[in-house]
Order: sequence, then structure tokens, then C-alpha cells
Amino acid sequence: MTAEATEPAQERLRRWRLVLGGDAADGTGCALSGRDAAMDGALTALYGKADRQGQRGRDRSAGLGASAPSVARWLGDIRTYFPSTVVQVMQRDAIDRLGLSTLLLEPEMLEAVEADVHLVGTLLSLNKAMPETTKETARAVVRKVVEDLEKRLASRTRATLTGALDRSARISRPRHHDIDWNRTIAANLKHYLPEYRTVVPERLIGYGRASQSTKKEVVLCIDQSGSMAASVVYASVFGAVLASMRTISTRLVVFDTAVVDLTDQLDDPVDVLFGTQLGGGTDINRALAYCQSQISRPAETVVVLISDLYEGGIRDEMLKRVAAMKASGVQFVALLALSDEGAPAYDREHAAALAALGAPAFACTPDLFPEVMAAAIEKRPLPIPDNA
Repeated sequence: MTAEATEPAQERLRRWRLVLGGDAADGTGCALSGRDAAMDGALTALYGKADRQGQRGRDRSAGLGASAPSVARWLGDIRTYFPSTVVQVMQRDAIDRLGLSTLLLEPEMLEAVEADVHLVGTLLSLNKAMPETTKETARAVVRKVVEDLEKRLASRTRATLTGALDRSARISRPRHHDIDWNRTIAANLKHYLPEYRTVVPERLIGYGRASQSTKKEVVLCIDQSGSMAASVVYASVFGAVLASMRTISTRLVVFDTAVVDLTDQLDDPVDVLFGTQLGGGTDINRALAYCQSQISRPAETVVVLISDLYEGGIRDEMLKRVAAMKASGVQFVALLALSDEGAPAYDREHAAALAALGAPAFACTPDLFPEVMAAAIEKRPLPIPDNA
């Protein structure tokens, strides 16, 4: 066999050795050294323990130990050997598989961690147990993630919703560049002149430019149960973006079995996040009752419920409130999740009941959220994803 043919074969063996692990090289006959050995050590520290428990004869041993310094060193290693997307997956696995949540309370570990939305959710769930010496570092980690999300989402959200607000301000005598030609032509088809092959409109339909006065009111009602952590992070960022728009009055309400109005903290989404308490039960009916009490202009209000719909309160009362809000003119949006995590777990019976009321419940990615809000503001059908 030529040297050229041997190289791909050896590379395959190397990769299999890294995947399989084990002191006996798992039958590959491939020994690791240098960088490969260090990569294998980092993988073994995380996944070796589960292998020992699940397979007899396997001793891919190591572990991260019980101290923050050893975990911090491991975090540094994986950031050296793996891309950031893989690092984030490994961090989540370490927290879930090895019970490292308590070590996130150590400042030196937080300084080494690769911050993402999931880590923020974990930190928020530990907020009440966090020592004062760690809170400043934790806030810095959360602020970095929030600022990155704002950079990604703010401009598009403002542009999309500004356009929707402009179009929602209907007027009877629009200026030329504000005419809605599709609606105008449809309304004047009876005035078609065959000899000229054109429509002579008697009535123009268009939209005026939104003034700087408040045009719409948005209520974000967010389930802060533990399973909704990523949604809470994204919703807080969007809440801050919406609050920065003068033409939208934004209220942000979080709930479990209690209801907390965090509207006065919307200028800083980090304060909003640290004002939440992830975990606990769920009382959607109670939360919607509070939101309903805050609505003064139903026809100009959009209520966005972000919840997996596992209701611990009074189900029938919850549905009656949704029906009453819709009957009064409120645009009601039910999001099962506001995240990039894929299909969420949710109460299908409650979702079907909301759909029967004309409020379909679906998961929404952060990138789609501005379009959903624009559709709600303009009172047109929501852009529900095909896989919803």
C-alpha cells in the first residue's frame, strides 16, 4: 500500500480512536500523543464517567473533580481544542451529566466559561443561591450575552416594526408614495375601462406615516418556569428593544405561580433577567388576569404569551380570558418557545384549545419574532412556521 493510500486510513483510525476512547484503544491499534491525547483527555473527563456506568469492561476514566480550578482548566482546554459551537454543547453536557451547576457559583469558573443563552439560563436559576462575591462576575457574563443578542436582533426588529406601524395607520387620502396599490386596485376593479386597459380609481387606500405618539401597546407575558429559560432570555432582550421605540408602549410581565411586573426595568435587560426566578409552578390564568387588567386600548394592544402551556391554575378561566381579550379587539399571540432549540415540549390539549379560539400556539425562533410582531400589529395572519 502506498504512503498516499495509508494516510487516509490512518486518519480514519485516529478519528475512531478519539470517538471510542478506552485504554485499549478499542481495537483500533491507534495510539494517541500530543494534541490528540489532550483532546482525548478533555473528552474523557466529561464522557468517561457515563461510559463506565453504562458499559462493563470500559474504563475511560478521569472526571472533572469537585473543585472550580480543575473545571476552569478543563474549560480552557476545550476552548483550545474545539470550536465555540462544540464548546457550548460540551459545557451544557458537563452541567447536566456531572452536576456542575454549583461550581458556576465560583468566579474563577465563570471567567473561563464560553457564555451562551443556555449558560445564562443556568446562572439565572442559581441567582438566589449565588454568593455576593460571584454576582458581579455573573452579571458580566450575562451582560456579554445580552449585548451580543441585541447587536444581532435590534436593528432588524426596529426596522420591521416601524414599517408595520406605518402601514397600520390607515388614511383615506394617502400621499402617492403611501398608496397601497394592491388594495386600491382590488377596491376599484369595477371602474376598469377596457378601451384604455386601465383602472380609474375613485377611492385610494393607503397608510400614513406613524407619528411619534404611541400607536400600539405590547404586553409580553413570559412563563419563567425552568424549561423556559432560553425563551426568558430572548424575550427580555426583545422587550428592551421594543421599549426603546417611542411609538410602542411595552409592558413585560413574568410569572410562575406569582406574577411580577418588570416594566420599570426594561431599559436594562440584564436587570430584567436578574429579576426573574426560574423554576417553580405555573399559573397562566393568574398572569393573564393581571395583563388583562393593564389593557386600556384593546384594539391597539398586542398580548404575547410565551409559555409551554402546562397550566397549574384554572384552565377554563384561562381560556375564557383569552376569548374575552380577543373579543375586545386584542391581538393575542401564543408562543410555545422563543428560542433556537427546535420543537419544544408543551401541553397539546391547551394548545388545541387556544387554536380553537383563533389563537394558534407555535414555537418561534428569535429571527422570526419581528415578523410575527409585525403581522400582529397589522392585524394580518401570523407567519406560522410549516413545522409548527
